[in-house]
Amino acid sequence: MITRNALDVLAPCPQGKRRKEFIVNKLVKRLITFIIGIPALVIVTLMPYYHHLPINIAAAVFTAIGAVEFSSMLKKKYLHNITKAEAFIYGALIPSALILIINFNYPEWILPLFIITAVGWILISRIFSKPEKLDSFVNHLSSGFALIIYPGFFISWIPKMTVWENAGAVILVFLMIPLGSDSLAWLTGTLFGKNNRGIIAISPNKSIAGFIGGLVGSTAIIGVAMSAAPDVFVLRSDFIPAVLVMLIFGICTGLSTALGDLAESAIKRSCGVKDSGKLMQGRGGILDTIDSIAFTAPVYYALFNLFFAKS
Repeated sequence: MITRNALDVLAPCPQGKRRKEFIVNKLVKRLITFIIGIPALVIVTLMPYYHHLPINIAAAVFTAIGAVEFSSMLKKKYLHNITKAEAFIYGALIPSALILIINFNYPEWILPLFIITAVGWILISRIFSKPEKLDSFVNHLSSGFALIIYPGFFISWIPKMTVWENAGAVILVFLMIPLGSDSLAWLTGTLFGKNNRGIIAISPNKSIAGFIGGLVGSTAIIGVAMSAAPDVFVLRSDFIPAVLVMLIFGICTGLSTALGDLAESAIKRSCGVKDSGKLMQGRGGILDTIDSIAFTAPVYYALFNLFFAKS
């Protein structure tokens, strides 16, 4: 006989209660990742050894793992036989070439040599496969090319920043923009986005409130950086007001952060997966964590070159 207490246990929780528990659980996991990850990120970024070799190695490793996750997602959707080792190499390819160039003074021609070698391998590695495997050859080609470009090519703009004066501070602010913008977007969307979700079909949980929160976050971070470190963020021209630079910089990097997240959401939705992986508590996989960073890196690099002086 089922008692009333048993029925209470078996009965589904109200939707509101389940959502609150889910939000609290995810928030706790995000806070744990934040508390552990941010100090580690600061330490690695500010290490100046060998022209900031630690942050460049971290960029190469994270993109390599992200490429493996990307390959796994693509494999669920498209038939390809790219191994995890190949995906790892494709992801690390461009950042690793830049490490050799920037940190160890190798000639710049090794970068196109690395890319040509990888593309050549993708083209010829399966030409002697059995006929039944050749049916997926085009998928293999397109997946391999995609893994070289994303996220590695986007992240490669981080090693390019390490040649600047005060590179550690500049890169740290860069990393804080997508991470801070993404976190504030999630928080404001959770608190105020109940009635303004579903604007974008590929990510129905995204809200206008979250989008605005992300823009405010990125703008606030660059504003604080410009005020706290005027010797690092030195304006190239006195004709453009600092407030206008802050707004342009904040809005553009906030938009790139949002677009990076949405682009990866489109990939995941197309491949039928919820998260790219499970390595990052509260955030999913590595690619879920660096998607916004990857899209923001070239934007930040271009805007810093445009507005601020550097050596």
